[in-house]
Amino acid sequence: MEQAAARLENETKNPYAYTEAEIIGISTETSNIKTFTVRPKSQLVFRAGQFMDVTIPGIGEAPFTPSSNHNAKDKLDFTIMSAGRLTRKLHEMKPGETVGVRGPYGLGYPLDHFKSKEIFIVGGGVGLAPLRALLYALFNDVSEYKKIILKYGAKTPKDIVYKNEVDSWKAKAKHVEVEITTDQGDDTWKGNVGLVTTILKNTNIDINNSVSIVCGPPIMMKFVTFKLLDLGFKDENIYLSMEKNMSCGVGKCGHCRVGPYYACKDGPVFTYDKIKTLPNIWD
Repeated sequence: MEQAAARLENETKNPYAYTEAEIIGISTETSNIKTFTVRPKSQLVFRAGQFMDVTIPGIGEAPFTPSSNHNAKDKLDFTIMSAGRLTRKLHEMKPGETVGVRGPYGLGYPLDHFKSKEIFIVGGGVGLAPLRALLYALFNDVSEYKKIILKYGAKTPKDIVYKNEVDSWKAKAKHVEVEITTDQGDDTWKGNVGLVTTILKNTNIDINNSVSIVCGPPIMMKFVTFKLLDLGFKDENIYLSMEKNMSCGVGKCGHCRVGPYYACKDGPVFTYDKIKTLPNIWD
């Protein structure tokens, strides 16, 4: 009887039901990107790389990957660019207001597989948000990894996300390295000027004992992937965040189809060998 009742509850449970979450903090990252810290009424536990749907009742919902440490059980960070109706409304909200959060969905990063390896992370723009969660997850057990390298590209120095945190990342351990480039410089910028692919060469990394994780705009991921292949990374060791077009989170709407896969259920993290022969993966 108890098993039958449990089955009935699962069958009738609304998959789109969300948990209310209070906005407890907002940090302005750039002119159009903010990080929202929310406290859900009931605990939502995620793994780095998984995503959740954020809802504003009466407006809509959209998927976002938490950018916070998955060890922080009582709160979540979402780093969000203002780019549409829902995100513009989010950017108008204030601490004390509430949103809905449901999830997590997807498979996340296989952290156990990464242990004892050199981790080569490449991000672009707001794509650093999921990678921030990954970095925190790696830092939780920083000694388990041979090396952690982050290469990040932004349009201009003013578009660098988490610019106030970068130095703290570098200080996590001697084997943590961070390098940032911008497409365009200014009078204050002392770093590299150029696309993120320009800082991938001459990297001191053991290709045979490393994995690479890439997240950013599709065109950036495309050319970064090709560069990684040129450097000698194997297809199965390149992890890509294929987050475009996700919607329902439960494999019903079909918007996130990547060939035979659903990004919301089979991803959003895929190794390149799984998707490289599929059509239009970079569109």
